[in-house]
Amino acid sequence: MLFPAKNDKFLNMLCKIATNLEEAAQYFVDFKINNEDELQEFSKVMKSYEKKGDTYIHELIVALNKTFITPLEREDILALAMKMDDVLDGLEQWTSRLGIYNITQADEYMQKTVDILLSATKEIAQAAGLLNKKKLLNIRNNVIKINDYESECDELLQESIRQLFMTEKDPIKIIQYKELYEMLEEIADSCEDVANTLETIIMRNA
Repeated sequence: MLFPAKNDKFLNMLCKIATNLEEAAQYFVDFKINNEDELQEFSKVMKSYEKKGDTYIHELIVALNKTFITPLEREDILALAMKMDDVLDGLEQWTSRLGIYNITQADEYMQKTVDILLSATKEIAQAAGLLNKKKLLNIRNNVIKINDYESECDELLQESIRQLFMTEKDPIKIIQYKELYEMLEEIADSCEDVANTLETIIMRNA
């Protein structure tokens, strides 16, 4: 197993990336949009989380390029960071799409899905903390939960689209909402990618 203590800065960096993701997801769920001004504020703040995440990724890459020995395989460190960044990018892109469509209220399916996504990001943040503490085998519980959350989002996607086509008559709204539902499920897929990367790290180092 790797994990030389002097290079724990990389595990700390991964924790920072995971924490920023969790905080963004918490804001994503908590912020209530009632009008266009609040929609713009929502988009602005989510963009700031995304930019912060990009900064952390850049710092990590610079550090990797300057360091010969790392606590994990450098490919695994970078992969985990990038997969977490994909989740954050997905949240920000969904927010941006709301602005493009000028949708100021999420329906019940969106609300249920974003709640699940928040739970998944909490598992990711907890897993990053366990990784930092070198408790690799404990991370498997987080991996299982993330995979379960992705399955829940799959089921919600099917139900939301089924209801959409049954109840909505406006073809423009059908296109818009279907895309928004699918984008949320893609974020869940990105969370599952994080879980798969964590599983790879466990197998190589536990």
